[in-house]
Amino acid sequence: MKAELISVGTELLLGDILNTNAQYLSKELAALGITVHRESVIGDNPDRLAQLVEDAKGRSDLLLFTGGLGPTGDDLTKETVARVFHDELVLDEGELDKIRMYFECRGGMPHNNEKQAMVPKRGEKIENTCGTAPGVLFRDEGCTAILMPGVPHEMRTMFERSVRGRLMEMAGGAIVSTMLHIFGPGESSLEEMVGDLLEGANPTAALYAKNCEVAVRVTARGADEKEAAALRDQLTARFRERLGDLIYSEDAEGLENVVVPLLVGKRQRLATAESCTGGLLAQRITSVGGASEMFDFGAVTYASSIKRRILGVKPSTLKKYGAVSSVTAAEMAFGIQREAKADFGVGITGIAGPGGGTADKPVGTVYVAVSTGHRVWVKRLSVEHSERSRVRRMSSQHALDMVRRLALGLEIPDARCFGRHAAEEF
Repeated sequence: MKAELISVGTELLLGDILNTNAQYLSKELAALGITVHRESVIGDNPDRLAQLVEDAKGRSDLLLFTGGLGPTGDDLTKETVARVFHDELVLDEGELDKIRMYFECRGGMPHNNEKQAMVPKRGEKIENTCGTAPGVLFRDEGCTAILMPGVPHEMRTMFERSVRGRLMEMAGGAIVSTMLHIFGPGESSLEEMVGDLLEGANPTAALYAKNCEVAVRVTARGADEKEAAALRDQLTARFRERLGDLIYSEDAEGLENVVVPLLVGKRQRLATAESCTGGLLAQRITSVGGASEMFDFGAVTYASSIKRRILGVKPSTLKKYGAVSSVTAAEMAFGIQREAKADFGVGITGIAGPGGGTADKPVGTVYVAVSTGHRVWVKRLSVEHSERSRVRRMSSQHALDMVRRLALGLEIPDARCFGRHAAEEF
């Protein structure tokens, strides 16, 4: 099944609104085994939209639209698509009553909202449980068009409750998928490691890179769910055999969503001392429910004087090695672990940029340390493409992965291990 996504709205072309709908739908269709061949963004111009729909209808089996279902004069997606699909719109009294009820407590329904109650005569309406504009479905000459609102939460709810099931019926059989979340290798390196596993037709596997990590979506189709799940699990097992502990989760996205329940389950506690990350690590941890059972406190220690006074970093360490160094990171980790009486202490110090680097320590240089007991593991990072946000995100990623590995008794690649007197061992 060939699919196209068409996002309607001049505000999208102007860059006033980020098109998160297209990203969401692309991922959802991939999970259903439906290939997206094109994505288009077009303004609120009925003539140009009609030409785009005519062309798309001739080359694709499925068109998914978002936007242009509102009550204003420039919201013409429904009318335009109906014309191209040789359908007509008729007033749905039930939908009109819903819209009137929605506006009862808001001073009455504006007259132009009545157009939102117009639905296809030959096609179908799709209920909107979050807003006033129902979605609609048209069919003509072997092509199906599904129109959904542009408001992201309305579109997502409609897709999950009413559209996904329709698409599964259209695709035939059963489709199941899972997402393996991986931290360590970048997308190109990972592709070299598992390239042969990405070549199958059923089940299929695809890489997705975002937020300083990579995910593999494994999707399988079968006559029923049991058959599809068996095919998916066979390929998933091959990825697990190949990648081992580089896979940190199946379906739970975000290392924090693994580390928090892991430490809660082990009744272990964590404290953080951050410099260049500015509290991002603590923020990620505390965004997870139940974090209070494993997180004691976090300190943002930008100034060297605070590193000395609060964390006990030695003046001699700062003088000899500098604030951005493996020894300083180690003493930060030990210091916060001691102050919190925690099982793990994390220390992060580095140069997030855009300025401030040197030849020996350019922007993107970060030291991440995790202490437990009387030992501390330290990594030096050299974050490429060193935008400030990327340096901070990558640093917090490594910190969480190091904690995960220590809690599970796994090796930490590329880390040096020190004792309590890190400066002497260094």
